Amino acid sequence: MTLLALLIGLVVERLATQLFHLRRLRWLDRLIDLGFQQIGRFANWPALIPVILLALLLVLPVFLVLFSLKGALYGVANLVLAVVVLFFSLGPKDIGEEVDEYCRAMEADDEERILNTSKALIETDVLKDPLKRIQKVEESVCVQANNRLFAVIFWFVLLGPYGPLGAWAYRVTDLIRRRAVFNHSRDDPTADKSLMHAAEMLHGWLAWIPARLTAIGFAMAGSFEGALNAWRSPEESKAMPPHEASESLLARVGVGAMALQDVKGESTSERGVRGARAANGLVFRLLFIWAAVIAAMTLYGWSV
Repeated sequence: MTLLALLIGLVVERLATQLFHLRRLRWLDRLIDLGFQQIGRFANWPALIPVILLALLLVLPVFLVLFSLKGALYGVANLVLAVVVLFFSLGPKDIGEEVDEYCRAMEADDEERILNTSKALIETDVLKDPLKRIQKVEESVCVQANNRLFAVIFWFVLLGPYGPLGAWAYRVTDLIRRRAVFNHSRDDPTADKSLMHAAEMLHGWLAWIPARLTAIGFAMAGSFEGALNAWRSPEESKAMPPHEASESLLARVGVGAMALQDVKGESTSERGVRGARAANGLVFRLLFIWAAVIAAMTLYGWSV
């Protein structure tokens, strides 16, 4: 059932691109902001505790629906619920489409579009230096692949019949993290820095294992030697928070697995397009590897 729901969910995602705007879940921002305001009442508590409680409250509706549909219509209702929840847990944006938009902007040499499409992938302010920006985009594709795709699939598969709960819980922590970072970045006087760190820590915990599995997958889908050398790099500090350590690892190993070589006479635009498409190709190959592994586990009865 898990494999079937996953395959249907991934197919639906490919075919329902016109519905991607629904996955932004803007209406949840108000609920999260309301939760942040209520967290202020727990000033004497460590910020992580009320953040966890907020995440649990947002996950509760899916749990109640999943519990109420148990065994309904011979499991068909659970299958439909799993597909719907998976669709809204992935993304919210499609990496492949964003890479295509970025490449078209690079080929057209449209600086404004390049900045906009780069920012959509990096999700922070972009660098002005073209070469550094190109490298950052390649790293961000590898990082976003885990956040938007592989970590969701990991929790979906790991919890078996309760997979929708795992996938949605991961997306909820990401939504809380994004909202906390956004509130803090706009100099919101009500934004609590400790709240942002707590949200990032919670999300980092859930991303820690899938990030390392994704990094291993990059090595399998690309240059194993390049990925291994990048993994051994001392750049990742043990003092980093979980989310930063995971993102640093994914960025290094992903770029190492791509093993791009300099091409004589290649323009900056051509280099940017080649690198972005190489990163997207790495993610696409890894998705097939994960699908094969999950299918094998299902055949041997590991997953329900």
